[in-house]
Order: sequence, then structure tokens, then C-alpha cells
Amino acid sequence: MKKSFIILFLSAAAVTVMAQEVQDIEVQYNPNSLDPIALYEQHYKVRVWRNIDLREKQNKGFFAKNGEITKLIVEAVKSGELTDVYTSDSLTTKMSKEDFLAGLVAEQAQQFPAWDPAMDYYTDDIVTYNGKNYRAVQDSKGVTPSAEATDYWALTTQGSGLEYLVGDISTIKLMEDMIFDRRRSRLYYDIQGVQLIVPGAKTTTTLDQSIGWFKYKDLEKLFRNNIPKAVWFNWQNTAQNKNFADAILLRLFHGSIYKVQNPDDETIDDTYRANGRPYREGVWAREWTEMMLMEKEHNLWEF
Repeated sequence: MKKSFIILFLSAAAVTVMAQEVQDIEVQYNPNSLDPIALYEQHYKVRVWRNIDLREKQNKGFFAKNGEITKLIVEAVKSGELTDVYTSDSLTTKMSKEDFLAGLVAEQAQQFPAWDPAMDYYTDDIVTYNGKNYRAVQDSKGVTPSAEATDYWALTTQGSGLEYLVGDISTIKLMEDMIFDRRRSRLYYDIQGVQLIVPGAKTTTTLDQSIGWFKYKDLEKLFRNNIPKAVWFNWQNTAQNKNFADAILLRLFHGSIYKVQNPDDETIDDTYRANGRPYREGVWAREWTEMMLMEKEHNLWEF
């Protein structure tokens, strides 16, 4: 009896230790990281947000005609291959597929009256029936719009909602952690999330339109699984075209820093505008911030 009690006690203790180890792993490692670095290995870390204009010459490899990175991501959501879309950079609250598709609509659909069998309709009148729009081919009354009634009605896309073109989704916002690994003595860029943006120049409100946030680890998997489509185009040497994931790993993009984590959660521009300084100084400050982070990396080598 005593021996059974000891075995039971040791088993319970082992389960407790294993549970504690699992909890410690969850605390020590970032679940959103593609290649997580343990917290106790991080000598220095700062989170930055970058704005990537895909129309820039350096970024055109990600935005080649019919091979746009934004096109691949949007199509993956529509097909169901990519299921997790988030509302903000916290990467916690998911967005429904319906809300995602609604965000792609540049111009709302025009509403037409429902078909009424008692009404007289004349050529080119448009009605809605069973969720579809029909245009009258000739004058009619009481003829139900359908695929069979082609002598009287024809399906039409007139008045349908218009989606943003692929070329309109030309901005990406990148959130990443800059981490100096004390064990390997080098700086790592740990990308956390990516946001698709329609710039204000393409929207009716003149404000940037957010399409959604994605965990980068999900996008990296998407790129690896779609090698023929996920191609970073090297226009100087097409023998060296690369997968989007490899191109991002090699930092073959240019993105200006627009925010560094701070207590007020302000962007760099917000900070300078609050001080009443000219807008151009905010632009310069982005470059200064980049230089300061590079200098910080250089100084870390002294430790």
C-alpha cells in the first residue's frame, strides 16, 4: 500500500513539473515568431513598424505584374488556404471572411428594385431577383427573370460592387522585433505581422484603407506552399528569382520606420506634429531613427 502511494505521489509530481515546464516555454517563447528566440537569450529588443511602398523601385520584385505579393495573399484568403486574418497588430482578434471581403470593395453595389410580377417593364430596366440583377431585353410583364427567359431578361453586372484592383493594394506595413541574441552575438529581425493597405490616393475617403493583418508565420507557410506563384522577380538577373519568403529573409525590400514602440503609442510623425515642427522634420526623423537603431546595434558589440 505504501509503495503504491509513493508511485502515485511521484506521478503527480511529474505531471506538475511537466505542466510547469510547458507554462515556462509559453512565457519564454513568442508564439507569433517564425524562429523564436528564448527571452533569457535576448540581450536587447525593440519593436518597430515599417511602411513598405511596393511601387518603389527596390520593392518592385514583390509587385511584378500578375505576380504581386498582395494578389497571392488576397486570393489565398478567398480560396480558404489562408484562414486567419486579424483586425489589428495585436494579432489576437480575428476578422471574419465576410468582413475581409467587404474591405476589398471599392465601390458599393447599386440597389435596384425587386422584380414585381404586376409591374410593366421596358427595355433596359434593371431589377433584382434571387440576389441577382437582370436587365430587360424587351418590354414585358409577368415574365420571371431566369436563365430560361433569355428573350425577356439577361443577367447583368451593372450596379455590382467593384473591388480594389491588385495594383491599388500597394502598401504593406510590417511589424517586427529587433532582437540581439546574447548567445549567438548577432541581431535578428523577427517579423511578427503584416498589414495590407490601400493608400488614400486610391480610396474615396482619401484615407488609408486597412485590408487586414496577418501573422507572418502564416504568410511564410503560404509562400513556401506556392512556389510557382510566390516569386520575387529579379529584373536584373531572372536566373536569381527567389521565393517571397527567401527574399524577405534576405531583407530585399525597403521600408521606412514610421513607429518605434513607446509609452504613448505614437508614430514618429505624431511626435513631431505634437511639437509643432514642420512635416518634413517628421520625414527626416524616420531616417534618424533608422540610423540610431543601426548605431545601437553597433554599440551592442562592445558588450
